[in-house]
Amino acid sequence: MADRSESAPPGIDTRSPSIARMYDYFLGGKDNYAVDRAAAGRLLAVAPEIAEIARQNRVFLGRVVRFLAEAGVRRFIDIGTGLPTRDNVHQVAQHHAPETRVAYVDNDPMVLSHARALLADSPQTVVVDADLLDPDSVLEHPEIKAHMAAGEPVAILLIAILHFLADDDRPYEVVARLRDAMPPGSYLAISHVVSEDNPEALNTAQDVYRSFLKRTGDARRTRADVLGFFGDLELVEPGLVYVSEWHPDGADATVDAHGAPPPAEAAWIVGGVARKA
Repeated sequence: MADRSESAPPGIDTRSPSIARMYDYFLGGKDNYAVDRAAAGRLLAVAPEIAEIARQNRVFLGRVVRFLAEAGVRRFIDIGTGLPTRDNVHQVAQHHAPETRVAYVDNDPMVLSHARALLADSPQTVVVDADLLDPDSVLEHPEIKAHMAAGEPVAILLIAILHFLADDDRPYEVVARLRDAMPPGSYLAISHVVSEDNPEALNTAQDVYRSFLKRTGDARRTRADVLGFFGDLELVEPGLVYVSEWHPDGADATVDAHGAPPPAEAAWIVGGVARKA
């Protein structure tokens, strides 16, 4: 039940948990409500790794954006962006190249509200209300069409979003539509939880998600399944790996109570980046 002492902007539902706000909570953010914290607590009780998954995934996103900016990418499309936090895509990319243009795509009212407020003074960054389940709503949106009109390489980021798409949502067709629209020289970045490492915890976490969300996807995909999202694109080194092993720089490493880093598989999420020839 929502805490009635918590106020929210108009149109924001505080009676039901939000994936974006729960992710914000796992990252230590403040843009969440009692209903989100209660749901997050239920998840952490059955799969405490989820907090580390969220943290490592966010660090992975930053490394991916830096890598692509250094590779010369100047146009980014972040789909399912979630709530703004520190080191957002536009901040990381524009630190390396101020002329970089970034489009954030989401359909969560709270995400859109916060993102637009954050980006009010960032003319090279836009926020688009569109749904990944309808890729044409993304690609045909005027802001995205303008973003891609020059035919320059773009980076499409699908970070920790595809495991919320069920097989009935045709996720491979959705991603294929996005890949087909990418100009040559573009990149696709994906992170996705995988089912091999801790299937019992993953199954239990999914059951918890289903108990309070109107719809949720099927995260029970293997590494081979995740590789399928890249189609015939060429993976850049080191390929599809645990996100903590993708171009690690040590700057955001965590350690356990004994001073040792947690094993990569402790956060059962993999990521990779691929280039379109």
